[in-house]
Amino acid sequence: MTITRFCLVRHGETDWNAARRLQGHTDIDLNARGLAQAEQMARALKRINLQFDVLYTSDLQRAAKTAEAIEHLFKTSAISNVALRERHLGALQGLTTDEAPVREPELWKSHLSRNIQENLRSGESIQQFSDRIKNVLEEIRAQHLGKTILLVSHGGALDMMYRIASNQPLDAEKAVAVPNASLNWISHDELAWKVDGWADTSHLIDSALDNLDL
Repeated sequence: MTITRFCLVRHGETDWNAARRLQGHTDIDLNARGLAQAEQMARALKRINLQFDVLYTSDLQRAAKTAEAIEHLFKTSAISNVALRERHLGALQGLTTDEAPVREPELWKSHLSRNIQENLRSGESIQQFSDRIKNVLEEIRAQHLGKTILLVSHGGALDMMYRIASNQPLDAEKAVAVPNASLNWISHDELAWKVDGWADTSHLIDSALDNLDL
């Protein structure tokens, strides 16, 4: 039986994370705290002597710059993949969680209900998002069977990977936290996905923010 392992990393903190502002595909940079978290995460991987075969990252700069800390320390290069982006949140992108229910009350209500067909006006529905993440996971797994894959992505994307690996329904309430710069582990044994560990932030000096995916 061939086991393919994934170490999933959420990007470091951004100013929009701190302001509880919905990012989606908006290309926000890391803040100073986020850059420090990326360094702490990379050093933790070095301490445990993680032997990974390939590094993937979302193309959005908050993920790509988090991956840079790994690239520098491990002397490797990340493969950028647009399919690893956060969910496109349509009309809600750029709004804080306080602004959204005032400016987009009906859309916000639908978002909170986890209506899996709601595309948030020109955004991406939960179903579409799930299909995208499932497809990219399977593509990467098929290309690196039996290998260990290090992957840097986003809170909502990692939450979706958790749902896929744990068979959690798409319309179910969020079950796990996905803190900034956390380490999360899933694997596939050619038959099914499995969650091996989740939301490890023991390497961070300070506490980290959870993702806003609801």
